[in-house]
Amino acid sequence: MKFSNEIKTALLFIFGITLFFIGFSYLKSNDVFVSDRVFYGVYENTEGLVNGTPVTINGYTVGAVESSELLQPKGNILVKFRVENNFPFSVNSIAQIYESGLIGGKGLAIIPAFDESTLAKDGDTLRTNIAPGLTDLVNEKLSPLQEKIESMIVHADSVLIAFNNVLDLQRQEALRNSLDQFNATTATLTALTTSLHESISFENGTINKTLASLERTAANAASITDSLQQAPLTKTIRSLQQTSQELAIITDKIASGEGSLGKLVHSDSLVNALNATSVQAQLLLEDMRLNPKRYVHFSLFGKKNKAYEQPEKSK
Repeated sequence: MKFSNEIKTALLFIFGITLFFIGFSYLKSNDVFVSDRVFYGVYENTEGLVNGTPVTINGYTVGAVESSELLQPKGNILVKFRVENNFPFSVNSIAQIYESGLIGGKGLAIIPAFDESTLAKDGDTLRTNIAPGLTDLVNEKLSPLQEKIESMIVHADSVLIAFNNVLDLQRQEALRNSLDQFNATTATLTALTTSLHESISFENGTINKTLASLERTAANAASITDSLQQAPLTKTIRSLQQTSQELAIITDKIASGEGSLGKLVHSDSLVNALNATSVQAQLLLEDMRLNPKRYVHFSLFGKKNKAYEQPEKSK
């Protein structure tokens, strides 16, 4: 069967139109051979969302943005997007615009809701939301920090102004003198540190000599300890214990009146004899004072001594 040129031309034209429609739909990210659902979302600002932007659910691409339209009179933007699979989600699901990369690209994500509400169907308008981008988050974090820095700068300026007002010429000179004294103190500490380092580092340093003396003292103490350990201390201690016991026995005997020393301590005869002797000595001294001629006689012609007469006792 032969076709005329007109029929061939008509078929070629229809094929071209069909191919053009399929290619145009592909360029718009519309799959002609896949049944999809169309949803809508109304936004105050689409943040640069363009046609063909992928639509994702939990990061998985399920469709693309088809078109955007500016609504009257508030200037809201109606976004039309399609979902190419039959994944079920509630009509309360959220169509969220988010920042897809650091360079500022935008994406559209469906945050599915799995409640008991009616499932979303073709032509429904979903709830919308705009996730804060990296710039918004940075601004949110930096704004309080910027305010604090500005406040610190203001306080620092106030402190500097007050400091300049307080420090007159006399106080500035005193501050310079204090700094000079601090430098001198630092130099002294440096010299002291150097001296200590030399004392510790060098062999003939003072600290090393002191340590050597301490080592010799410790060695001498160790030798003395060894000598004491070798000495017959046990025999000496036993001898002292025996002597102490014997002294205790002697003391007990004296306390009990045994022996001559015990009798001398406990008897009153010695005390009485000493008292009588003391009385006689006193009488003799008294008589020598009253009658010295009876005891001392001096004569150039050899006068005879008188006989001693005992003084009469006073009645």
